Formats: sequence, C-alpha cells, structure tokens
Amino acid sequence: MISTQTKIGIVGGGTTGLYLTILLKSRGFDVCLFERAPKPRVDGCGILMITSGLQALSMYDKELSNEIIQAGIKVSTYEFRNLKGELAFSNSAAEAEAENGFPAVVVHREDIAKALLRRINPENLYFDHSLESVESNNGKVTAKFRNGQSWEGDLLIGTDGLNSKVRSFVEPDIQPSYLGDAVWRGIAPNNHIFSEGEFIVFMRAHGIYANAFNIGQNRCHWGFFTECEQPEDEKGLHAPKNTQMPPEELAKLPDTIRQTIEMTPQENIVCRYSYDINPMQHIVAGRVIILGDAAHAKSPSRAQGMSSGLEDAVAFTNYLTSSTAIDEALATFEQDRLPIIHELQRTSREKSQKTGRTKKLQTTQ
Repeated sequence: MISTQTKIGIVGGGTTGLYLTILLKSRGFDVCLFERAPKPRVDGCGILMITSGLQALSMYDKELSNEIIQAGIKVSTYEFRNLKGELAFSNSAAEAEAENGFPAVVVHREDIAKALLRRINPENLYFDHSLESVESNNGKVTAKFRNGQSWEGDLLIGTDGLNSKVRSFVEPDIQPSYLGDAVWRGIAPNNHIFSEGEFIVFMRAHGIYANAFNIGQNRCHWGFFTECEQPEDEKGLHAPKNTQMPPEELAKLPDTIRQTIEMTPQENIVCRYSYDINPMQHIVAGRVIILGDAAHAKSPSRAQGMSSGLEDAVAFTNYLTSSTAIDEALATFEQDRLPIIHELQRTSREKSQKTGRTKKLQTTQ
C-alpha cells in the first residue's frame, strides 16, 4: 500500500484539480494545490453537467452531487432547432436519468467551483503560483514557480487545462489544435424566454450555430459559434484580437436567441477560439502525470470536458490507493484510462467536424 505520507503536488485549480485535492486529502495524502491566479477561479458561464459528471462527484459524497443538482436545473429535453427557430427534433433526458440514477443539469460554473472550494482546507491551496519548470529524478519531483517558490515531493499531477505547462514536460510536442470556430459565451437576463429544463441547440448551418439554456435565478446561458480562419498572427492565441461578434453572422440567428445575445451586458461575455488536442500516447513521465483537459482537451460537441476530468480524478485516486507503489499506479492508470479518453476525443472531434460545417477541419491526427 502506498504511504499516506506521500507528498503530492497538483498544478491547476480548475474543477479537476479541486476535486482531486478533495479526494486525495480524504484518503489521507499530503496534498498541495498550486494555482497561477491570485485567488480562486469562480468565474465562467453555464455548464451542461452530464450524468457521468454527477456520478463522479457522488463517489466522494452524495451531498456534493446533490448540492450541484440543487444549484442548477435538471435537463428534461434536448431541443434541436434550425436557424429559423423551427423544431427539427427533440430528445428526452428521462431515459439517461433512469439508466444512470442521475440527471443531467445545467448550472453556473461558479456554483460548482464554490461547492468544491468549501470542501478544501485553505492551508492546502497556494495561489499566485505560476509553474516555471518541472524536474523528475530518482522518484522525486521538483516544481519551480515564477514567484521564486519551489516544491519537492513524490508525485506531481498537472490539471492545468488546455495550455498546460505540465504537459510540456510530459509530451512537449503536443500543442492545441484549432477546431475552426470563434466562440462567444454569455450570461443574460432570461426574462422567461427559455423554459426551465430545455437545452436548446440551434443547429450548425451557414457557418454558425448556437445554444441556450435557463440556469435559474432569471439567468440564461448562451453560446454562439462562428466558423473562421485564424489569421497568421493569431494562431495559437486564446482569443481573436477583435472580439466583436460579426453582425452579419449574428443576423443569421432566430430573433429569440439573437436578441438575447444583443441584450447581454458586455462584462458578461467571453470570447475564445475553440481548440482540442490530439490523442497522446503517454500522459505519464517519471513521477509526473496529467489529467483533465491537460491530457485530453476536447471539442464541446459531446459535453464531456468537465465530466471526464472529474472521472479522471476518481479513477486516479482509486488506482493510487489500491496499488502497492506509485509507479505501478501511474502505469496501470495510463494503460487503462488512455483508450477511454482517446475514444472521447475521437468521437468529440468527429462530431464537431461532421455537423454542418461549410469546410472540413484540417486538424492533424
């Protein structure tokens, strides 16, 4: 059995890193979570948390998953509409809920982050720690940070997202792959426009698509995706230099969603380019491992991003506590988990490529 005196460092304070900290501390390990931001990151927009994400949260405590369910709204129906606003088809969420024992919910990311933070001792959190370098030798890991601090321990876990610094140590050649869209997301006053429980997709056509859903407290989340080529001087950037929504593209949307977007306060809107990463052959190097988006950032087309990171946290914790040595846990987790996440990456990218695009994506395999 691996000693609970094992020192574990986690880089990245998103939902995967927070939940992993909770799980590992509950098993008695010595855990430090390092986050580059100066304070907890509780900003963001709405999230569709599918049943597998809530199942993963319940593995620690059903009270946690129930808290997220209560904070959000259960999805009852997925509606798919054309750009005239006409219903093309709909799917009930009831079958998946009956099969898995958990609903899918739409919820503000802030509610998820705060629920996780309430379960972590502040003494385990280190903010304003931006990773500079990693060394792994002779069963020890050293992480150095830009603020001049350093940490040494037995295992370092990177949960630092799409642009992971830890991933550059594990697989330096893996870089984000552009998925072909500029994406705007926002939180707007709902004003009874979108009904509770309806997850609405305005299907991709003419180079755009959108989604919208009621997240409660008179708020709705919306997302607006437009196909565009990246200028040479913007390749690899998080967001376009010009974040204004193209009015000619916005005009293609039905009035309901277009007017909702137009009335959203500018401070409630974020704009990003959409990326994933190619499947990695290894997510372990020495005593360093990457999880969540750092290891398998995906297109949002299957809503698997946050949930698969939470599943990583549960699975890795179980491997670590059931193995006799750290290296054994790392090797068996990588061997067993990689085929699962590769399939999620493949199907998410395929769905993104095939669903009504005007141009086929030129992502590398």
